[in-house]
Amino acid sequence: MILQACLAALAQMGDARFRAVLLRGIGLTVALLFGLGATVVWGVGALVGDSVTLPWIGPVGWIDTVFSWAAVPLMLVLSVFLMVPVASAITSMFLDEVAQAVEDRHYPALGAATPVPFGDALTDTVGFLGTLVAANLLALVLYLVFAPFAPLIFWGLNGFLLGREYFTLAAIRRVGRAEARRLRRRHLLTVWAAGVLMAVPLSVPVLNLMVPVLGAATFTHLFHRLPRG
Repeated sequence: MILQACLAALAQMGDARFRAVLLRGIGLTVALLFGLGATVVWGVGALVGDSVTLPWIGPVGWIDTVFSWAAVPLMLVLSVFLMVPVASAITSMFLDEVAQAVEDRHYPALGAATPVPFGDALTDTVGFLGTLVAANLLALVLYLVFAPFAPLIFWGLNGFLLGREYFTLAAIRRVGRAEARRLRRRHLLTVWAAGVLMAVPLSVPVLNLMVPVLGAATFTHLFHRLPRG
């Protein structure tokens, strides 16, 4: 069932609505990271000040420039690591469009779903990003202690988080938050296994940016194929 859902999602990746969500998420992510980098560089310059008095040398006026330029490569390195989680979180705000595109093509008899209010989607996105970053930072200890099993730990952890997020996204539109939570708990192992399948491409550059769209489509299929009794 999981493989069938994933293959059906892959077959629709050329959908115009899929591309629109993907490009919007990447564009907003680049703009956010660029703005964050510019703010950090400006803040470092403002914090250091126009001149610094050094012992035995006296006032020096170029220290702020040095620190500001030194912050540039630091932010570029951080952006590489932040790109995927931030893009995933931002794209998640628009994944309702992906789920609707899947239902329009494969489940047309359902009609339109109840859209998630933007405020709720934003709250869920911030919570998901915070949980994703915090969990992976804590898991760094496990990666170091159990280095040979680091990929398995990474896939297991992120698979659980991705499965939880994307299944809830697919279900909440049709059955509400409380019932989505109940169904997720009932099908925990299936949801987790499908999440692991989504977590594997996170290790592949460029492909990892497509995971949110692929995940939303896959879990939409999965939600409609799982029993709900």
